[in-house]
Amino acid sequence: MTQITLVEGDITEQQVDAIVNAANSSLLGGGGVDGAIHRRGGPEILEDCRSLRASRYGKGLLTGRAVATRAGRLPARWVVHTVGPVYLPEEYEQRAGLLASCYRESLRVAVELGARTVAFPAISAGVYGWPLEDVARIALVTATEAAAELAERAELAEIRFVLFGAEAYEVFERVWRALGPMS
Repeated sequence: MTQITLVEGDITEQQVDAIVNAANSSLLGGGGVDGAIHRRGGPEILEDCRSLRASRYGKGLLTGRAVATRAGRLPARWVVHTVGPVYLPEEYEQRAGLLASCYRESLRVAVELGARTVAFPAISAGVYGWPLEDVARIALVTATEAAAELAERAELAEIRFVLFGAEAYEVFERVWRALGPMS
């Protein structure tokens, strides 16, 4: 059974098999989590991203999809890049589905690589404007459901949500408690 854990900290310091990057569609680095992962991981990640752009993702990675690269100097084996949706209340249902897809697709890609431990940030909660409580609910429910679906194909030991700052950690913890046992 997959354990879901919450930690306050820096995702670039997590010793896991796969770190999920809240990337922009260009895959070429950016701000926030994306920038931190590229800076700490070094040029190998950008090299892999450029190769992906030159081959299958010439127009960039679509929102809700995921793709992996090497992790460079990060204490992980892989980085799984996913593009979260920008929060637009008038398009909530469609965009909430895309946000859930980020978590589901990232786990699928990580499991296909053989990852047993995966670390996630709060995708779309920063500059993309999603309310943190909503991100927490979508992330935790989707990760729990996806882990159950993937259990037959892989042994996923841990899904770790790495939350930057006390506020993000407290929101995720409160939502996790409110959801109660989900397995």
